[in-house]
Amino acid sequence: MLNNKNILITGGTGSFGKKFISILLKRFNPKKIIIYSRDELKQFEHSQNNLKHKKKLRYFIGDVRDKDRLEYALNEVDIVIHAAALKQVPAAEYNPFEAVKTNIIGANNIIECAIKKNVKKTIALSSDKASSPVNLYGATKLVSDKIFIAANNYKGKSNCKFSVVRYGNVFGSRGSIVSLLKNQNLKLINLTDKRMTRFFITLESGVNFVINALSEMNGGEIFVPKLKSIKIEDLIKSIRPDIKVKISGIRPGEKIHEELISSSESTNTFEYKNKYIILNPMLLNKKILRKLKTIKENFSYSSDQNGKYLSRNEILNIFKSQKNEIA
Repeated sequence: MLNNKNILITGGTGSFGKKFISILLKRFNPKKIIIYSRDELKQFEHSQNNLKHKKKLRYFIGDVRDKDRLEYALNEVDIVIHAAALKQVPAAEYNPFEAVKTNIIGANNIIECAIKKNVKKTIALSSDKASSPVNLYGATKLVSDKIFIAANNYKGKSNCKFSVVRYGNVFGSRGSIVSLLKNQNLKLINLTDKRMTRFFITLESGVNFVINALSEMNGGEIFVPKLKSIKIEDLIKSIRPDIKVKISGIRPGEKIHEELISSSESTNTFEYKNKYIILNPMLLNKKILRKLKTIKENFSYSSDQNGKYLSRNEILNIFKSQKNEIA
């Protein structure tokens, strides 16, 4: 599926993008990988670390807000992974329309350019914060999810397919609590609430899940992996038992628990061995829907009701195995 294909990844110099490219080059034989991002320094550093693959890599300075530049970058592209976004919750709350321009208008630019250039498959990366959002970042990702799924309705006669992958916090990504805990000079960390839980996924697992979604997608799906939850207090104490924890209170736009699937989405959600898929019933006939395994009514896939938690030993083992990849 990925061999001899031209693949473009937006936000390609971020944590996910770099891991995706690394696995792509290790396991497949793509014709060309286009790294589309705004940071020329990170592009330069990435190119220097991948000199042996320079014939396959192309670096495009560009912003998803810039539709003309996107259209040019998508020439002859077969697959798009849309990973670019403004993700920091406090920054989005303080700069709301900047988040709207990147996360919503940028997503729509991807869709329109992909249809115009007849890109075969496009997957957007989403977040658990898009489910029943309480902050602006989550709200923008919910809108992005909606317009990506709806794109399958108005693509016309083109062969384009649009789907979404939604998962939880990425273990050790830039700016995450795990990357803070890696700093041995840090003596105090704020915890907003002792009850706080989150879904976590490693970078490699996230990349593999996206690759599997690419192979299975028909267009119109939101793919959700089955993940274990983490108690944030356990996360802190397993990695840094020496650190002092200060309870600071819930920040604006923050939840105590996150959910990957809301109860209102459960009516269109179907369960598989290692994932759930939220389907748009407008894109499927009733015969197909009846063959799928539905989940119970009012099901909610929440980090506190998941029933599967990582122990402190499991968290520590993941941290040790991922230590070199933590930003």
